[in-house]
Amino acid sequence: MRDSAASRLEKGAPVRLDKVSFSYGEAPLVFDVEFAAAKITAIMGPSGSGKSTLLNLVAGFETPQSGRVLIGGADVSVEPPSMRPVSMVFQENNLFAHLTVAQNVGLGRSPSLRLTEADHAAITEALERTGLAGKEKRLPRELSGGERQRVALARVLVRDRPVLLLDEPFASLGPALRDDMLDMVAAVHAERGMTVLFVTHQPEDARRIGQNMVFLDDGLVAATGKADDFFAGAGPEAFRRYIGAST
Repeated sequence: MRDSAASRLEKGAPVRLDKVSFSYGEAPLVFDVEFAAAKITAIMGPSGSGKSTLLNLVAGFETPQSGRVLIGGADVSVEPPSMRPVSMVFQENNLFAHLTVAQNVGLGRSPSLRLTEADHAAITEALERTGLAGKEKRLPRELSGGERQRVALARVLVRDRPVLLLDEPFASLGPALRDDMLDMVAAVHAERGMTVLFVTHQPEDARRIGQNMVFLDDGLVAATGKADDFFAGAGPEAFRRYIGAST
């Protein structure tokens, strides 16, 4: 990859928020938590508990007011997003309407789309891997919602970064299609061993692919542990109330 600082890290770098505080002018959010390397960690909690903010702090879209963000042991707290060893998929997939599918994926290799032969080969492979072969020249408006999210995942594949952040990317999809996308994420994780931080409001999504769980409540990390243990009743009372209201 062109970003040597990011590419030097091994697959599945651990992520730590070390006494990180942040606020939007209201009560501060405080995150002190470590995400295990090469695991899929589901992040759950009520609306307003700080789930998206946590991801934005890891990605570099927000800067801590205090504390440190560590990825692979390196302090990246003041590094811009482009210099962090992170890929992120949003609910709104962040595709450029005027670019083709192949070009949108190609941005993961070069923001200027100055692509080498190796880049084009990687794009072709990623499109095949995500079931988009033959749709290289289509524009985002010519795709279904699920296909647009597949483009976003293909861009993740060509970036090949050790940390993947997912901010409810499949929330707008129907149950069957959402399951297909979750299974694709799990397959990519098994293949590449990335550290995955996955925000979701859906307990069934966390059950399906989550290995670990971080539960946020009122701007704090209320509990962490194995996802199976949480769903077996070992999670905090706030978590049990939360999924009871969601299922």
